[in-house]
Amino acid sequence: MTQTFPERPKSRFLDRTTPPHVATLILMAGVGALSLNVFLPSLPSMADHFGVDYSLMQLSVSMYLAMTAVVQIAIGPISDRYGRRPVVIGTILIFILASLGAIFAPSFEVFLACRLLQTSIATGFAMSRAIVRDMVPQEQAASMIGYVTMGMSVVPMIGPAIGGSLDEVFGWEASFWLLAISGMALLIMVYFDQGETYTRREGGFSAQVREYPALLTSQRFWGYCLAAAFSSGAFFAYLGGAPFVGSDVFGMDASTLGLYFGSPAIGYLVGNWASGRYSVSVGVNRMVLIGALVTAFGMGLLLVLDLAGLHTPEVFFGCMISIGLGNGILLPNANAGMLSVRPHLAGSAAGLGGAFMVGGGGALSAIASFILKPGSGALPLIVLMFLTTLAAMACGAWVIWRSKNVEP
Repeated sequence: MTQTFPERPKSRFLDRTTPPHVATLILMAGVGALSLNVFLPSLPSMADHFGVDYSLMQLSVSMYLAMTAVVQIAIGPISDRYGRRPVVIGTILIFILASLGAIFAPSFEVFLACRLLQTSIATGFAMSRAIVRDMVPQEQAASMIGYVTMGMSVVPMIGPAIGGSLDEVFGWEASFWLLAISGMALLIMVYFDQGETYTRREGGFSAQVREYPALLTSQRFWGYCLAAAFSSGAFFAYLGGAPFVGSDVFGMDASTLGLYFGSPAIGYLVGNWASGRYSVSVGVNRMVLIGALVTAFGMGLLLVLDLAGLHTPEVFFGCMISIGLGNGILLPNANAGMLSVRPHLAGSAAGLGGAFMVGGGGALSAIASFILKPGSGALPLIVLMFLTTLAAMACGAWVIWRSKNVEP
């Protein structure tokens, strides 16, 4: 079934009677990305402040990822029923209060509870994609999502650097003050700029739930979902294993490792630009497969070079640019595809897809940390990432076959 898009008023900045401006969508996703990693350099000082072991303090990262997946699953259906605007405003308010609560928490347990409440901002990831899909058809959605993610891709690169500088000058609380202030700025932007983009349907929540099997039984939906999960999972495996490879295999100090570590972000920025530029003309399905091929080729090349004895930081981190490039091409298109299987359930699809990416990525990150041992070299991580990219490629090919032969 093809969705027809009613004529919508053109987006006007800071006009809540029109769809949100792209700047608002970038900020919506960017604050969520900032919340994930800005405080990471402060973990040791936070452990000292609360009098807990560093391993216990890391729960604020691992449990945050797990709770993010839960939030995205739950928030999608709610936004499909009650609209995007009230859901986004409500969850930003929760995020602001939770950020302030984390600053003044009297104990680690209270801090962790506030940290988990901060996952409400993960709504921004799902809703920015769903709002785009409300506004434009599939190929244009992939293009617009590409530009949105290109605009916010700088946040993961600079977030930890900002957090480390703030910690050094003002203490660990400064990172959470930054999050609270960012949340307030986002709330103002959303309130005055985000017009409602979702057209509410008759029949209530129960009628909507009865339509979920049509989404969940679509193999094309799961093809997009799993392609995104496997492709982003390769990047999460890199996040879990690259610090070990840099320090233990290549003997790099922290500052040098930090310089090399951001290499995938370069590719991701270029890949997002390519999605914005070419998704409409090339098509979503082929762009998904192209992105998977780029990541698989890069990891296959790295595997061959590693087996040939070329164990250098330049080879390892240079090939990792392909992970960012492939993800930058694949993810906007896979997201647009999964939102287009049942457009009236775009919020649910965005939440479920985001949960799979975060949950699967967290699992692969843990696996990467587990398989790397002293003396193992980088080979176990390279093999894991290569197999994961091959799985993404298979999912991309499956989507194309289903689209042509079964689910046009």
